[in-house]
Amino acid sequence: MEKIKRKQPRIHQLSIAQFEAMFPHEDACCAYLMGNRWPDGVNCPRCGHDKVWALGKPWHWQCKNCLPEGYRFSILVGTIFENTNKSLREWFRVIHLMLTSKKGISALQVMRYMGFGSYKTAWLMCHKVRTALRDKEFRKLVGIVEVDETWIGGKAKNKHRGPGGRGDFGGTGGHGKVAVAGAVKRKGNVVARVIDNVDSITLGTFVREMVSHKVSLLCADEGKWYRPLRGEYPLGIIHHSRDEYVAGAIHTNTIEGFWSIIKRGVMGTFHKVSKKYLPLYVAEFQFRYNNRMNADIFGAAIKAC
Repeated sequence: MEKIKRKQPRIHQLSIAQFEAMFPHEDACCAYLMGNRWPDGVNCPRCGHDKVWALGKPWHWQCKNCLPEGYRFSILVGTIFENTNKSLREWFRVIHLMLTSKKGISALQVMRYMGFGSYKTAWLMCHKVRTALRDKEFRKLVGIVEVDETWIGGKAKNKHRGPGGRGDFGGTGGHGKVAVAGAVKRKGNVVARVIDNVDSITLGTFVREMVSHKVSLLCADEGKWYRPLRGEYPLGIIHHSRDEYVAGAIHTNTIEGFWSIIKRGVMGTFHKVSKKYLPLYVAEFQFRYNNRMNADIFGAAIKAC
């Protein structure tokens, strides 16, 4: 009897209509930020004490524990929204735009949509958000894990041979590009990092830092840099050079799907990303991927900010 595959329930994230209803004014944004930042009550951002009292100015408090005069602070202190001339509602709009665009949204498009007078303003806001979205509470991956590396950026003449590359015109592989290593738990989270070299030492260090030794299976391609891991992990190799892409439970299709999202974002949305800022863009794509089943991805982002 043929099995019927159950479709995963579609996650409905915050729509623009819901956003407008939730945040009609600045006070609603402040209340939302406070609820996500201090769910158990306001704490002093300097000493962490909960003995604070509200001041006459809305969303401002004073800590009784910080002597001698008491530390005065606002809802924005210690967040990426501090010391900015943009309203919290404008920040929320930018974050919402970034989270609802699967392949990202460029700073130029943010500037146009928001009506900012400066490209630099939009660019700085987007980078501050990306910095906040970096995974600060990482746990090693377990279960069935796929590892792989890819190259991002570079000129068209440096593409690889074969389908999607330069055909029979050669190519120089990673020349002019930036290497990124990634590991993903099957039907789980992904972790990706920009690396300096593609060799057994660099990738071995990455795998040991990101993947638990308690995995049931570690899937990789035939790259020679993964061979030293055989004695440490239950390593399964897939041979792409033999046109082999799935061998039972062994494949790297999940991590390659994540690479395709990043590359389509870089090529189609951002067009060009420098090596200096690529880790921030990778962090943005990683956050969206890891929260793809989270209906409150916006709340998770605000909490991270």
